[in-house]
Parts: sequence; structure tokens; C-alpha cells
Amino acid sequence: MTTPPRLSRLTFHGPLSEARAAAMVRRLAATRPGSVLDIGCGWGELMLRLLAAVPQARGVGVDVNAVDLERGRCAAGARGLADRVEFAEESAVGTGRGPADVVLCLGASQALGDDLVTALRELRRLVADGGRVLLGEGFWQRTPTEAELAGMWPGASVTDHHDLAALVDLTVAAGFRPEWIETANPDEWEEFESAYQADRELWLAANPGHPLAPETRESLDTHRASWLTYRGTLGLTYLTLAPTSH
Repeated sequence: MTTPPRLSRLTFHGPLSEARAAAMVRRLAATRPGSVLDIGCGWGELMLRLLAAVPQARGVGVDVNAVDLERGRCAAGARGLADRVEFAEESAVGTGRGPADVVLCLGASQALGDDLVTALRELRRLVADGGRVLLGEGFWQRTPTEAELAGMWPGASVTDHHDLAALVDLTVAAGFRPEWIETANPDEWEEFESAYQADRELWLAANPGHPLAPETRESLDTHRASWLTYRGTLGLTYLTLAPTSH
């Protein structure tokens, strides 16, 4: 039975442009890391680009999605990086994989704990002194209304995210100084959300009578409605964080 294709249109699993990714890699590569740890790595695209830019570095990506990890392994092999990177199928909770010179956590703080304060504490534990954390984290661009929350994800609450100022303050309280603060722009969001759905949308258009069509249609329509509700309300910031000395 043919099944809907998955995420082939996505380069990064998040709203991240090529230009922004290249600038991030240059900034992180300038610190000359020897080790990179990617939490909730998916297929680890940004990690692989950083390893390519820093020939002496080795990387570990941790995730629980076997399909994404295999995609990462294939990409590493195709780029001649297989001997410098490990994709580990395991939970990041309490991981002993650190400390690393660069820790990536892009839209995956939930992999480290049930709340952001716990995740930030873990990120500080996992990064070496003098290293960097690149954190991609959601924030409210404005306070959502109750009607908007009802149209987002199940159980959405105003407490699910902070505003950007409060979020940055939490990173400082956790033992970091923000080297760089940037936010995904509308074009990055629209490219990501469209690419996230596009494979399955086209499959559904070509296979409306397939046994998997009803559940695929429901998933697509639910996600699209959610995105078009939080569009312009939910933001995503990329924070390059330098740990303060213990």
C-alpha cells in the first residue's frame, strides 16, 4: 500500500531560511568547536552544516524519531561526514552526552524536560564553559485571545509560551548571556508551514479514494487551521547564548 510521503520539501524542521542558517553556522564556527551536540536533532541539517564548516569537530544528534535519524545518517554519508557524527535514537532527558562546545536545541526544548526552566538548566549543564547554545524557542508575539487559543493545538494555553523579553530573561537567569537575538520572519514561517504539508497535500489530491485519505485529510486540515490561527501570534526566536562562568 502506498503511503503519503513525508517532509521531503523541508530542508530544516523549522522556519529557517538558507541565509539565516548560513549566518548561524558562520557565527558558531568562529568559536572553533571540537564537539557539537544536537538535542531533538531530527535529521540534523544545521549540525551537519556546522561540521562541514569545522573539520576538527565531531557531532552527536539525539532524537527518538528513527525515520528522521536515518535521513540524517544518509545525509552525513553523502557529504563525507559519517565518520564524524553519530545519530542516536534515545531520549535526551538526563542525557550524559555533554558537555559539548556547541549545543543545538532548535524547537526541541521539550525533549529536555516538562518546562522551559528545566530545559534551560539542562542546556547550561550540557554546554562547555566558553561554548555556545543555539536555542530555537517559541514565544508569543502578542497575547492570544481565548478564541485564538481554541483554534491552535489541543489544550493551547497562554502559559504555553512567554513573550520574547521574558524568554530572554529566563535564559539569563539560567546562566547565559545572549550573544545574538533574532526571530523567524513571516516568509520563513510560510515556507516552513507550506513545505511541512506540501508532500501530503499533493498525495491526497492524487489519491482521494485511498484508504489512508480520510485520516490524511483530517491531519492536514487540522494542522492548516491551527497554523492559520497562530500565524502572526506565535513567533520563534533563535538565541545564540554564551554560558556565564561557574
